[in-house]
Amino acid sequence: MANKTKLYLLTGFLGSGKTTFLTRVLEDLEDKKVAVIMNEFGKVGIDGTIIQKEGMELIELNRGSIFCSCLQLSFVSALVELADRDLDYVFVESSGLADPSNIGDFLDAVVVAKGEVYDYRGAICIVDGVNFLDQVEDIETVERQLKFAHLVIISKVDLIGKEKLEKVKSKIREINNKVEVVESINGNIDYNILEENIIEGDWLGEESTNTPENRPKTLTLTYGEELTKEKLTQFLNRIKKDCYRIKGFFNLEDGRNQVDVVGRRIDYKPTDKGGQVSELVIISKIGPQIIRPIFNAWEEIVGKEMKLR
Repeated sequence: MANKTKLYLLTGFLGSGKTTFLTRVLEDLEDKKVAVIMNEFGKVGIDGTIIQKEGMELIELNRGSIFCSCLQLSFVSALVELADRDLDYVFVESSGLADPSNIGDFLDAVVVAKGEVYDYRGAICIVDGVNFLDQVEDIETVERQLKFAHLVIISKVDLIGKEKLEKVKSKIREINNKVEVVESINGNIDYNILEENIIEGDWLGEESTNTPENRPKTLTLTYGEELTKEKLTQFLNRIKKDCYRIKGFFNLEDGRNQVDVVGRRIDYKPTDKGGQVSELVIISKIGPQIIRPIFNAWEEIVGKEMKLR
């Protein structure tokens, strides 16, 4: 029988650093056949544009969580499709708002369709060292992701002090006292996860919180002209308090930039990716009520037509 494909689930709240970590892992797998299933809540995939590896297969599943009924058939179909590709690894990067507790149901469905083709190696949860302590108090998903993790990686440890790092670790242990916890800077860790068996015990099958009703409101803003970084920053500062995450690509006075907003932090990075138009995916904390503040802030600061869908 052919070797099974190693399957990893990558979880972590919005902006924690999943895509950065995955990019680093793919760099270490240059000689392997790899596929990535990338899941985003927005109608437009942003992260799939960022990760690149020669010969890599990429399947993007947008407009919801792969663990919710709205995308479950697409997720199982993607796993079944990839089972025929003779791959070494498949990585599933789930949406930052996803509760992964029911992944066992999906793996069971794949076994029915294709047999024992995957070697499920566990869930790796990326924790945002900067914003985690605030997030875990307000957002149930953050706790659920930790509860069902087999390895926790604390990202951005270079941006926090020792005291805060210890508080983060203590809170993680409070939620999951069995999981191994390691630290990371820029997606790099001193840990060879792909040679370790990180699964201990079996948590598959607990009742999930994933329902179509609790999907957050996701909007896509597109703009056809160039904008100054100063004006875009003003706009983002106006709306970010009501957003879980804002990310995308924007044409600014210094060229095309990858834009990433997590918590209070706004990051810009020069890039040549993401097509031609400026496009931001906005994930709302307050549902459709965010639409009016977005339009008001844009009109006041920019004053030119954009599209929001």
